[in-house]
Amino acid sequence: MIDEEKQQHPDPNSTGETPESSTMATENPPSANSSANSSEVADWELELAQAYQSAQSDRSPEATSGASGTPNDRISPMTDTQELLKRELAEAVDEKQGLKTQLQVASAQVEDLKNQNLRLAADFDNFRRRTQKEKEELDVQARCATIKALLPVIDNFERARSHIKPQTDGEMNIHKSYQSVYKQMVDGLKQIGVSPMRPEGEQFDPNLHEALLSEPTDEHEEGTIIQELERGYILGDRVLRHAKVKVAAAGSSVVASDENPDSSES
Repeated sequence: MIDEEKQQHPDPNSTGETPESSTMATENPPSANSSANSSEVADWELELAQAYQSAQSDRSPEATSGASGTPNDRISPMTDTQELLKRELAEAVDEKQGLKTQLQVASAQVEDLKNQNLRLAADFDNFRRRTQKEKEELDVQARCATIKALLPVIDNFERARSHIKPQTDGEMNIHKSYQSVYKQMVDGLKQIGVSPMRPEGEQFDPNLHEALLSEPTDEHEEGTIIQELERGYILGDRVLRHAKVKVAAAGSSVVASDENPDSSES
């Protein structure tokens, strides 16, 4: 539309007129319509200025600012972005270090709990073994106490067998009956691990024997047990009762201990 107006109202100041038009303007004086043409040109220029101002106002403030700003103003947004990224990176590094510290603390706690668990397991195992050992010891002590209570009864059966000589059939029947009871008791003791000592001919051992008498003799080496006065018994490796014995000694007289010998010696 502006081009059409230009064509309809050519600029009077334009130098692009053809020779013919210039000649015609020279030859022909201004007509009565010249004032009207000037008014139209002024209106056209006003419309052109208004269109330019409208186009300038439609441009965005950012574009205007970018076009008119300095180089530092254009670099500023990029610098802000870099600073933001640096801060985020520093925060991420700090967070990573914090998590690493927490992991180290948690690992130390886990290791401590493992050690505590191992100690508890070892303590429990020791407690179990100790309890089992104490239980076995109590069982042995109970058996020993029961067996010790029966040993005097067995001693009486043995004295009766060595001193009583049955003369009649009735006495023989009685003798066989209580000897049968004696045999059952001895067999029962063997089944639970009790065995009698046979010390005669062995060297005296204070852990097993108790010396009641000593007799000088040249037939045996000094300290040899020459007679068992009261039988001793053992249960496994435990002494239930020490054997009371007479031992050989050097000299020419019989030396008796302060204790009286057992009645079975006579």
